[in-house]
Amino acid sequence: MFAKIPQKFTAPFGLLGDEAKLAFRSQPGGIAKLASTRNITESDAYWDQYIVLFDTTSDVFSLILPQDIRRALLEAPENVATLIRVVTSRLFNLVSDHTFPTPVNASMASFATSFIKTGASERNTTKEVLNCIRVLQRVLPVVFEIDSESSVFEREVFWKKEIVEGQDIKEEREQVPQFVIDDEDEEGAEGEAASAASPGPSGKPKKTTTLPSLAERLYSCLIDLLFCCGFTLPPKIQVDHYKINYIIWEKGVGSTADLGPSQAFDTNKTEVLRLLLILFSRQVYVPPSGLLSNPSLYTLHFVQNTPRRDVLTILCSLLNTAMNASQPNTNVINGVAGRLPYNHLVFKGEDPRANLVGICFQVLCVLLDFQSGGARDLLAGAIENQMYAPTPRTNAFRYFLAKLHRTQDFQFIIEGVLGILEQQMAAMNNLLPGSRKSVPYMVETIIFFWKMIELNRKFRLYLLDLDKSMDIVVYLLCYCLDIKDKPQQHGLCRAISYIIQTLSAESAFGLQLTFPVKAAHLPAKWNVGGAAADFMINAVYHIAATTSGALTSLYPALIISLSNAAPYFKNLSINSTTRLLQLFQAFSHPAFLLADEGHPRLLFFMLEVFNSIIAYHLPENPNLIYAILRSSKTFEDLGTFTLGRGLREIRRIQLAKEEQARKPDAKGKSRDTESDHEQPHEEKHRLLEREISALNASSRVQSLESLTEVRVDPRAGRQEGRAAEEDHTTVQPLTSPTSTETSGFPPALSEKARGKMRVRRSISVDTDASLDRVATAGVGRNGFIPTQEWVTSWQQGLPLDLVMVVVSELMPKVQDLQMNKPNSTAAIIDFLSHASLTHVLPPPPPLNPRRFIWSDPSIIWLSSLIWGEIYVRGMTPFGIWNSTNVRLFYVKHAQAAPRQITGAVTSVTNVVGGLLGRGGGDAAQSTPR
Repeated sequence: MFAKIPQKFTAPFGLLGDEAKLAFRSQPGGIAKLASTRNITESDAYWDQYIVLFDTTSDVFSLILPQDIRRALLEAPENVATLIRVVTSRLFNLVSDHTFPTPVNASMASFATSFIKTGASERNTTKEVLNCIRVLQRVLPVVFEIDSESSVFEREVFWKKEIVEGQDIKEEREQVPQFVIDDEDEEGAEGEAASAASPGPSGKPKKTTTLPSLAERLYSCLIDLLFCCGFTLPPKIQVDHYKINYIIWEKGVGSTADLGPSQAFDTNKTEVLRLLLILFSRQVYVPPSGLLSNPSLYTLHFVQNTPRRDVLTILCSLLNTAMNASQPNTNVINGVAGRLPYNHLVFKGEDPRANLVGICFQVLCVLLDFQSGGARDLLAGAIENQMYAPTPRTNAFRYFLAKLHRTQDFQFIIEGVLGILEQQMAAMNNLLPGSRKSVPYMVETIIFFWKMIELNRKFRLYLLDLDKSMDIVVYLLCYCLDIKDKPQQHGLCRAISYIIQTLSAESAFGLQLTFPVKAAHLPAKWNVGGAAADFMINAVYHIAATTSGALTSLYPALIISLSNAAPYFKNLSINSTTRLLQLFQAFSHPAFLLADEGHPRLLFFMLEVFNSIIAYHLPENPNLIYAILRSSKTFEDLGTFTLGRGLREIRRIQLAKEEQARKPDAKGKSRDTESDHEQPHEEKHRLLEREISALNASSRVQSLESLTEVRVDPRAGRQEGRAAEEDHTTVQPLTSPTSTETSGFPPALSEKARGKMRVRRSISVDTDASLDRVATAGVGRNGFIPTQEWVTSWQQGLPLDLVMVVVSELMPKVQDLQMNKPNSTAAIIDFLSHASLTHVLPPPPPLNPRRFIWSDPSIIWLSSLIWGEIYVRGMTPFGIWNSTNVRLFYVKHAQAAPRQITGAVTSVTNVVGGLLGRGGGDAAQSTPR
């Protein structure tokens, strides 16, 4: 009975308009005409097909290829300019047309007629507007990639202003904004200008009028589309005949109204935001060296010239949509499907809501990150407490985010971020592996959270006063542990390390470390129990010890975070104290110390951790004090460390490896190829593993017979540092700063303590020929050649005094307990928990944590990280920037997975300025790798 049903519907019915679309691709009157025919006029009917032919975004991106636009730019650039002018002009006219937007029911009926042609069909103005937006999405990235002619072409088409005579501009209808963010710090003319709800001309017509440029009109049109009733907002909120209603999309910051979800409106919002994002993407075609000095005119205009009313409404709409991402779906079918295991495998296709949330996050991150040209933050505050801050004239979006101050707004944002992180943790730690889809916008969520705590100090302090603050920290560290073995995610790992450093510089952070971890969905392998401080220490250890040196650039920020938090460590568990000593012993090993010019700084920061615990909470940490006593030989050796001794140890390890390689294994196979060419990162991993076994096996207390005094400069604790990055960088040695710096631990020891310590011996060791060869060949991955002068420069500045005083005071008493009591461990711990050395130790120094300081290289690095993630996300399903010559970063494609981007988006790696120091300073120049 089914034999008479046609096998192909495309032939008799023209399904999907295949004939016209194929003709556009293959016939001379289609896309080929754009390059083959010169000077096509704006009135030519040829341009109509760009407005009415396509039905979906996929149609535009599959029928118009980058090489088509690139060829037209070379052979007939005036046609590309005409195409942009025609499409934008049609877009402007459609938005003001009374038939736009087409009602949803009529739009669906019109869409159905595109499948089966039954004669004349009604005009669908919504489809035409979407096609105008989609064509611009496809054309603009290719226009932006032009190197030498880009400024000429773009300025002529987008930024040229026309002067006309006898024309007046209609005054815009003013609207009362939904809410007002007070400009607490802005007064006078600037504050009055910023408080205007909408700009408008003075009212007097002029003989000559300068019309806005095409780019300015396009921005104004797109903003109107974002708040157009029937297109992106429900028609029920339309007031009279005004279809543009500047109302915040969702409830949250600045709004308590819930307009209700709609997939059609969410899809339209995504289309408009995607075009905005493509306009902002002009900066990815600028090399890193010119990113700050050569700002994108598109982003610069948007953050500086958008009316205050629009800035607030756009900011809150994007923010609320993103923060409501973790809320359950009110649609019954989608809500139930979203809770089913493996729902992402059963229900295929695009998720309009997830797409909208993701692009809201992306636009937010781009706007809040932009600091180029005139958008740079300015110095503000009193002279003694100056800091860089945004203003309405530099970047209005950064400024108004920094001005948020209401408690309910902070709570809403925290719950939103926490909800997204909890979703990701549930996906990572589920009884059914892969039953939950990972959150697709995790990178953007973390970057946005960083911007919130960076720009809004009130938010940062409010967050750290909550018990949930440690939940966010724990989730961030867990996520870092989960992605640490994925090279394409190492940029995000670095961002997380800087976030932890930023938070650790606040005193409220340290106060939260003593409370137990209450976060849900933690993977069992990383949930060590105990307080938040124990979790933090173990997380830092696993990041350093299990990545084989691949994340060396993270070490400084993470160890500095431990140093910032150390004054608040109490009752550390045995596991945590063991991890701290393992890190210290690995960082103090000669093979690691002499491998890179910046490695001694890690040792310096680890000593600061011990000194802070001793100075502030010695009795509350008996396990750590006992571990220090057991490892006293390591501290002693640092006091008399020389280049000759370090090279001898390295040589001994090399000889041992060579001897081991010559010995056949149990099967008689030589292991020469396995051991002879061990890489530096493998050496670091092996050192950490060896220290683990060595510390666990050690059960005796080292004697003090060879104890020597370690002199430390009183100002060395304040020394500003630089990160030893993955690429070769110049790192200054640990020298003594000026005497005015007071952050370190002053050597104001008592006379009794000084009498117990001997003068440090200055040992001059003559290296033999083999050691000279080791030093000349370089022991580091960058061929760094250590010298005795370099060793002396940092070795004499190591803050060892406090540890040596503790050892000299407590070691004899611990030895007595060991001799008198067979099972002495419990007695020793009990004794150390009541020990007091206030009579010999100096008073605790004032807290002065090392904060993360932004510099030009770090700003460039973060911009490249954000745009790298946006680029990768744009590869599917459309490939927005694919096949265009981006210059801000390099893209590495995976060979094995052609349909999935699994390679790393490599960004600027040589970023060290402001990462370790408390103040500004010169930074190494950033270069893409």
